Amino acid sequence: MISQKMNTIKGLFFLLFICFSLCGSAQIILLEGRVTNPDEVENIHVLNTTSRYNAITDEEGKFRIEVQRYDTLVFSGIKYFPKKVRITDQMYAQKYLTLALIILLNELDEVFIGNTLSGDLLKDVEAINTNKNFNFDDVGIPGFKGEPEEKIPNLVGQAITPLSLDVEALYKHITGYYKNLKKVRKWLSEDYIATEILTYYTASFFLDAYGIPKNRTYDFIMLCIETSDIEKDFKIKNFNGILTIFKEKSPGYVYQLDLMNKNN
Repeated sequence: MISQKMNTIKGLFFLLFICFSLCGSAQIILLEGRVTNPDEVENIHVLNTTSRYNAITDEEGKFRIEVQRYDTLVFSGIKYFPKKVRITDQMYAQKYLTLALIILLNELDEVFIGNTLSGDLLKDVEAINTNKNFNFDDVGIPGFKGEPEEKIPNLVGQAITPLSLDVEALYKHITGYYKNLKKVRKWLSEDYIATEILTYYTASFFLDAYGIPKNRTYDFIMLCIETSDIEKDFKIKNFNGILTIFKEKSPGYVYQLDLMNKNN
């Protein structure tokens, strides 16, 4: 009987130890960091893709952002390739991160022209050789790159018809694959619009006009996207409508933010 009780007590202590360990590993900390490139390190976006917290670097490339262990940060700027950084145990313990970004060179490929020209413009253009394949971004015009997105067929009428059955499509509907795919695409679309809005208005504007901290600007914009027609207004350049939404949403957001800060 005593042995049974001792085993029960040991089991309880073990469960408590596991709980405390999990709580400790999930603790949010304020991570400080710096982008160490020699120039143009201001206004680089830092996004925590796990929690959606975000920050923007200052003129020295410094930033502060809330993270947990194993969160993923994405750094992006106009002149740099995006970079993903996973928060390791060492970064978490040191509460500091430094990194350098790779510069995005936006130059045209070198063009080699033969010694003689025929005088026929179309033939001469066809005879020009370049070092690399043509890239739409090189000349600043829109164009499709990459593989087409997977189409999501309707369950009835496409996956299932009176005369046929698409087994793979039916399986993806049943398992929730298409449902998750829709969620991912919706989030990516909203994330793109949020970044566009943030770039257009800047974090300083939201701080001065509505009192929203710079590290919360992205989150506020995502709130507006999810609860209003701001995405549509931004696409058609209805700036009066956009500012009206900001004005309506900001007081409640700032109030909730203040409550959260007081509780912490």
